[in-house]
Amino acid sequence: MTVRPKQTSRNTRAALLASTMVAALVAPVALAQDVTPEDETSVQDTIYVIAPDFVPKEGHSANKSDIALIETPQSVSVITRDQIDLLNFIDAQQAVRYTSGVFGENYGPDLRFDFLKVRGFTPKEYMDGLATPNTTAIKSVGVDLYAFESFDVLKGPGSALYGSAPPGGLYNLNLRRPQDEFSGEISAKYGTDDYKQLAGTMTGPLGDAVSFSLTALYRDREAERDYVSAERHLLAPALTWHMTPDTDLTLLGYYQSDIVMGDTNGFLPVYGTLLPNPVGKVSPSINLGSSDNRYDRDQWSIGYEFTHAFNENVSFISNTKISDYDEETPTGIYGSGGVVDNDFDGVPDDYRTVLQSNYTYREKVESLATDNRFDIDLDAGGLQHDIIVGYDYRDVDNVADYGFFYGTDTIDLFDPVYDYPADLTPGFPTAYVNQSLKQSGFYAQDHIGLGNLFFTLSGRYDDVKIDNDLTGENQKQDAFTYRVGANYVFDSGFAPYISYATSFEPVLGTDADTGEGFDPSEGEQVEAGIKYDARGLPDGYELLLTGAVYQINQKNIVTAAGSLTPVAAKQTGEVEVQGAEVELVSRINDQLSVNASYSYTDSEVVDSTTPQEIGAELPVTPKHKAAVFVDYSFIDGPLAGFGIGGGVRYTGESQGALPGPFAPVVYTGEESTLVDAIIRYDTEDWRFALNGSNILDEEYVARCDGAAGCTYGAGRQVIATVTRKF
Repeated sequence: MTVRPKQTSRNTRAALLASTMVAALVAPVALAQDVTPEDETSVQDTIYVIAPDFVPKEGHSANKSDIALIETPQSVSVITRDQIDLLNFIDAQQAVRYTSGVFGENYGPDLRFDFLKVRGFTPKEYMDGLATPNTTAIKSVGVDLYAFESFDVLKGPGSALYGSAPPGGLYNLNLRRPQDEFSGEISAKYGTDDYKQLAGTMTGPLGDAVSFSLTALYRDREAERDYVSAERHLLAPALTWHMTPDTDLTLLGYYQSDIVMGDTNGFLPVYGTLLPNPVGKVSPSINLGSSDNRYDRDQWSIGYEFTHAFNENVSFISNTKISDYDEETPTGIYGSGGVVDNDFDGVPDDYRTVLQSNYTYREKVESLATDNRFDIDLDAGGLQHDIIVGYDYRDVDNVADYGFFYGTDTIDLFDPVYDYPADLTPGFPTAYVNQSLKQSGFYAQDHIGLGNLFFTLSGRYDDVKIDNDLTGENQKQDAFTYRVGANYVFDSGFAPYISYATSFEPVLGTDADTGEGFDPSEGEQVEAGIKYDARGLPDGYELLLTGAVYQINQKNIVTAAGSLTPVAAKQTGEVEVQGAEVELVSRINDQLSVNASYSYTDSEVVDSTTPQEIGAELPVTPKHKAAVFVDYSFIDGPLAGFGIGGGVRYTGESQGALPGPFAPVVYTGEESTLVDAIIRYDTEDWRFALNGSNILDEEYVARCDGAAGCTYGAGRQVIATVTRKF
C-alpha cells in the first residue's frame, strides 16, 4: 500500500471508454463518480492506495530482459504480488484461477504440489530464471507463494531461451528482493479447516551499500478431507551489496519444510462421486487412506544474482543456484481399487467395499544451475537493438525408490474404520530411478526496434547428457530451437503481433523395434494476437489486455506398445492443440481492479501406437474456461478504507486420462461455476480482510483418471487476515 495525493476522477467520456473495454469481457461495472472542483474541499487530502502495482508491465521471464509486455510477441501472464495479496492466493494453483490458458487444482486442494496445465501440457517450473530440482514423478516442488514477488507464466514454447521445456509453456517464480527503504509486514490468518498462519517479511538498508530482506512463514492447517493435516516452515533471506555504482551482488536463500499427515490424494471410486451409487453419494470429506500416512519434504536453495554495467549500453548478469530436494512417504495407504468386484461381472459386489494399497516413495534431487549473459543496448542504422547473449548449465542428480503393496486391506466407503496392521512402513524395496543429467545451452536474442515496429529473434543450441545407473544407458541428445516474432505498437496502445516458436524435451529409453535411443520430443507453435495498454487513456487508467489464437504441434512422443507398463515403447506419438485466449488485468483511478479471462482449448492426439488414444483430448484440458473478478475501493466519506470484491469462475469438463487397451473407459471431470468474494478495511498501518473462495460451496468432481481415481474439487474456503504494515 502506498500513500498518494488525492486525485479527481477523469471526464465521463474516458470513463465510458474504459467501461466499454471491461464490458467486452465482463458485465458492465459502475465506475466511480466524478468529483467536481466544488466538491474537492469536502474530500480528504490523501488516500491510501491499495495494490498500486496490480497491473504488470514488464515481461522479464519471457525475454530475460526488461522488455515491456506490450512489445513481447507471445502471450505472457504475470500475477503480481499485489494480485496475490488482494485475492489471498496461497499456492500457484490458486494464482491461475483468473488466468487464461492455465488450469490448476485438478487434483483438488492438494497440500503438497502444484498441479498445473498450460495449453494442455504440464509446464516446467523455474525459480529466479533457473530450473527447480523437479522430481521424476511430479514436475513441481510445491514452493510457497508468500516468498515471491511475482508469478510469471510464459505460454507457448520457451526453449529458445530456457532449453528443454514442453511446448505449452513454463512458469517462473521470482523471490522477494532487498529494497533500500525500510518496510515490511506481519500478518496472521485463520480460516476454514482450522487454517492457521503467521507470516512476515521485512526489507531495508543495513548500511550505505548493503540492504536485506527476510521472509518467514509458519502454517498449520487441516483439510477438507478427514484426518488430514499439514505443517509448513519457510525462511527466505536475501542480501544485496551495492559493490560499486555499477555493480550489485544479491545473495538469495530459500528453505521450506513440510509435514503432511493423512491421505492427501483422495482417490475415490467413480460410483458415488461421478456416477450414481445405490448406497448414496460419497462425501468430499471421506478418507479412504490412513491418518498414519506421512509425507515429509525438506528443500533448500542458495545462490546469487550478480549484475555489472560496463557502461550505459553493456551489462553482464549472472545467476547461480545450488538446490537440494528431499521427499519421503514411508506410509501411503489409499483407496486403490475402487469398489470391489470379486466375481468380475462388471457390477460391484456391494457398492461400498473399497480395496486399499500402500504406496511408499522417496526421492532426493541435487541440482546446480547457472545462467550467464550479456545484455547489450545499441543503436545502429536507425535500429534499436536489445541483445542478449548467454550460456546456461544444469547438473542434476536424482535417486528414487518405492514400494507398492497391493490389496493390503479393505475399507467401507460410507462408514470407514481405520484398522490396519501394526507395520505400516514396509520401506522402499524397489529402485525407481538413479540418474544424472547435464545440460548446457548457448542462446542469443535480438529485440529490434524500428520506430513502433519490433522484431524479436531468438535462438538456442542445447546439448544434453543423461546417465542412467539403473539401466546402464548413457544417452546424448541435442537440439536447436528458436523463436521469431514481430509486433507493431500503435500510439493508441494497440499492438498486434505474430510469432513462431519451437521447443524440445529430452526423452529417455530406446525404440522397441530398432533398439536405438529416442530422439528429443519436438514442439512448434504459431501464435497471433493483439495487446492493448492504457497509453491512449488519461492518467489513472492502467490495463493490459491480451487476445491470442495459436496452434501447437508436438511430435516424437513416446507411447507404450501394448503393454501393462511402458517397457516396450515406440516414438510415434503426436498431439495438436488449437486455442484462443483473452485476458484483461485493469486498474482504474486506484479504485477499481479487474481480472478477467476466457480460454478456448481444443486438443487432440493425432498419432499414437495405442489406437484408442487417437482422437482423444489431452487430460485435464477443458475446452472452455472463463473467469472475472472485480474489486472496488472506497476512498471518500464514511466508507473510506473499505473495499469489496467478487468473482465468478467457470471451468468446463475435461478428460481425466487417455484411453488405452487396459483402460478403455475414459471419465470426465464435472464442469463447475464457483463464486469468490472479499471484504476488507485498510489504513496506512493496518489491513483487515476476509477472503472467500467457492463461497457457495459447490460440490463437483474435478478429475476422474479412472474408476478408482476420482477427486473432488476445492470446496468453500474462508480466511480472515490481519496485517500490520510498517
